[in-house]
This record gives sequence, C-alpha cells and structure tokens, in this order.
Amino acid sequence: MNKAILLISFVVLTAGLSANAQIIDPKKEAKRQGTNRANNKVEQGVDAGFDKLEEGIGKLFKKKKKKGKGDNTANNTGENREESYPSDNGSSVKGKDPEALFAEHGMYPPDGATDVPIPVTIKWTATDGAKRYEFYLNKVNPDGTHEESAPLGVASKNEYSCSELEANTTYSWKRVGMDSNGRYIPPGSGGTFTTGDGSATTNAAQKPDVQWSRFDFVPGDEVIFEDMPDRTEENGEFPSRWDLKEGNAEIIQVNGEKVICFPQGGEIVPYLKDSGSDYLPDVFTFEFDAFFMPGYARRYYIYFSDRKNQSSNGNGYAVIYVNSIAFGESEGTYPGAEGSNHSKNGGWRHISIAFTQGKLKMYMDDTRLINIPRYGANPSGITINCEGYAGDKPEELQYIKNVRIAKGGVKYYDRVMSEGKIVCNGIRFDVNKATLKPESMGPINEIFSLLQKQPDLKFSVEGHTDSDGDDARNQSLSEERAKTVMEQLISMGISADRLTSKGFGESVPIDNNTTPEGKANNRRVEFVKL
Repeated sequence: MNKAILLISFVVLTAGLSANAQIIDPKKEAKRQGTNRANNKVEQGVDAGFDKLEEGIGKLFKKKKKKGKGDNTANNTGENREESYPSDNGSSVKGKDPEALFAEHGMYPPDGATDVPIPVTIKWTATDGAKRYEFYLNKVNPDGTHEESAPLGVASKNEYSCSELEANTTYSWKRVGMDSNGRYIPPGSGGTFTTGDGSATTNAAQKPDVQWSRFDFVPGDEVIFEDMPDRTEENGEFPSRWDLKEGNAEIIQVNGEKVICFPQGGEIVPYLKDSGSDYLPDVFTFEFDAFFMPGYARRYYIYFSDRKNQSSNGNGYAVIYVNSIAFGESEGTYPGAEGSNHSKNGGWRHISIAFTQGKLKMYMDDTRLINIPRYGANPSGITINCEGYAGDKPEELQYIKNVRIAKGGVKYYDRVMSEGKIVCNGIRFDVNKATLKPESMGPINEIFSLLQKQPDLKFSVEGHTDSDGDDARNQSLSEERAKTVMEQLISMGISADRLTSKGFGESVPIDNNTTPEGKANNRRVEFVKL
C-alpha cells in the first residue's frame, strides 16, 4: 500500500516538474520575465522539485540520500547514481590525464577528487535526447553546507568550463539535461571536487602545435550608419538616430560618455530614409558595444531585418549573452568564461558580425564564436532588442554604444595592387588616445599576413582624424596612432625597415565632417605602398 502511494506521488511530482521546468527560450515572449535569473523563483522551484524527485526515488527503492562528509557512494559512472556531497574517499588527480579519468569514471573530475587544476572543464556522460544542459556549481563550506545558487549557465554539450574558482576549495556541481523544447530530462547527475593550490598540472599527452585564427574580422570600408551616440545628444532624450519599435530607449551619461540605455527593455531600429527597403549590401559588417551588469545579465537580441518598417522575412536573430552568442542551433562561448550568461565583474563586450554573400560570422571581443558557411536568408535590416530589468535602477540598466554598419570592400591585396594603398577604418583606439582596442587586431592581422606573403612590400602607415576637436591635438593624435600601429606590426615580426609612420590629422578628409558616417570614414589608418 505504501509503495502504491509513493508511486502515485512520484507520478504527480514528475507531472508537476514537467509543467514547471520550462527554461527561458531566446524569443520575444521570454524577454520580460521581470527579474534576473539569479532571483527567478520559478527556477528555484524547479531546482527544489528536482531535489524532491530524487529524494522520492531514493525512498521508493529503500535508498537513503547521503549528504555531508563521510559519503561512501561508489557508483560514479552512471546517469542514475545518487549525489554525494562531499566525499572523503576521493583521490588526488594532480598530474593525471583528464581524458583518461573521464573514460574511467564517466565524469571529470571524478566524484571526491582533490588537487584539481584550475581552470577546470567539468565533463559528464551525455544524456540520451539532451540538446543542452543546465549547469549548477556551488561552493561547499567547511561545515559541509552549500552556498546554493541559480543555474550558472547552459552548456550546448556535455561539458562546462569554470575558470574563476578559488584554490583549495571544495565545490559541488550538478547538471540537468534538456530536450529541444527546453523540457528537463531527469535524472540529473553531479559530484564534488576540491581544487588544488593553483600549481597542479596534468600529464596529458603533449599538445600539437596548432595555428588557429579565431579573430579574422575586418570591418567594411564604407560606413553607411554610425551612432556613438554623439556627444551633443541631450541626456534623457530618445536617441536621435534611431526609431522605436517598442519599449523605451534614452540617452544617459556613464563615466563621462553618452550611451543608449533601455529602462525595462526596448527595441530600436536605425532611423534611415529608405528603411522599408533592403538597406544591407551583399557584403556588410555590423558592430556595437554592449554593457552587462555583474552576475546574471540580461540578454541582447540582434534581428537581421527592420522589425518596424520591413515585413517579417524569417531572417533569424542572434542572442548575445555576457560570455556567449547563440544563433539558431549554433552557439559559441568566449574562451575561459565562467558561464554563458554569468560574469563576476560584467562590463563592456564588443560584438562584431560579418556577412559575406551567405557566409555569416559573429565575434565577441577578439574571438570568433559563430561561423556559418551558408546562411540561407537575406539580411535586409538591423533591429536591436534588449530584455531589460523589472526596475529602472541605474545599476540595473542595459546600454549600448558605438553602433556601426559598414559596406564590405575588396581584399587588401587587390586594393594595394590597384590603388597603391589600403584605407582601413576598422583600426580603433580609445577615445583621444593611441591605445589599440582589441577589435583592431582583425585588420592588423590581415595586414601582417599580406606583408608575410609579399616580402618585397613596404608600407607608410598614415593616421587621419575627423575635424572634431583642436587641430594641433588631432595632428599629434594621428601621428601617435600611426606609430602605434607600426610598432604593433614590428612586434609581430615585420622588419622595421619595411615600415614608416606619419600623421595628417584632419587635413586630408575623404568624406564630409557633418554626419556621423562621414566622420567615421575620415577616422582611418592608411597603408600606402612605398
């Protein structure tokens, strides 16, 4: 009789869990959940539901869930094993091959392992039918209690990289598989491990010498839309170069510079004369800077159509997390990130997108995360959508800056052969400084590669500015920036006798200085053949 009651309870628990275990789907209807994932009571309910489900299963089969020190659970290889927090029978993995340990135990690190090197990539046996996994990581205190947290992130495969871990600290982890509809696939699995002192290394086989360029982004050479926003924009007003689809957007000032913020979320499109038509060329690039709050940050969505002025054409959209980008079935995470949508410090991320006649690439800062060789749709416009937070506190705002759409150009070699120079406005610097931004390495890497392939080629590296600011300062700034680029190429291995540098300030414009686009085209570095 008791078993029958337990079986009925188990079914009810399973049905309740299935009804409440929906994860956030990266679509419009999910963007206004109201609060951060870290405080999402629904997700906490799901987590509690799993604990109850596992406890119910244990009681049903006369097993007692073991917690705390002294757990001697030995079954660490199967998906149905019970969790054990923490274990005293673990052994040191210092100097051992992670892949060999995974093959032996069905997970890495093995349950109860000690001296685990940091960073650690946690790996588990894949669940049948799982398309992705929700991952949890908790710190285990000396008294055996756990610092419970919301899901750390979502993994697209059966492993998760953790970099910001403390040395000589015990952690418990668990993961839950999800199907293509976002439903949980019970049971989950997990384990515990203790990190080393930071000096541990593995005896993995010697790695091959791999050359892999993960940042090959080169901005288009003709700017067709740009908004930084302009420093003359009024604080609190709607950004003048944009149109509103829904929600709200306002100009605010952060650390002395103007940005576009989205109190409680909003959706904007570029304000263009012919916005109802396809204004994106067959070859174009799109860039912007997005700010993420520390912890679990809200997301940004980039649609490849103007959702206010153009008909819906199924061009798709990208979801921008603090440490990752997702597009359709493709997802990439920034190397060494602590989680796809969690960052201890938050901060600015530079997002770059390149479309070249069907080939679509997406980058975060200095790394390519998405690489789609044949994208079937035809991008026709740009829409930026921000989820927003439930409130509008200054510390809980999403904001963007430095938005640019540019038309793609001819390959560098063809340009220098036909025109005798390469005009490059994709090399960026900090405001009023000669410090290179990370995204500048895409064009610089291309110039470096060209110089390597053409050993007789020599360049004069020449800096140019727009007309904003003092003439004398613009002159010195252009000289400093040209010298910085030259020195960067020399540091990469180009002989110093193949390069010179000079600056022209604002004296040689190639476009007007009355529009943001014209100014952007004038702010450039040219490589003139000697």
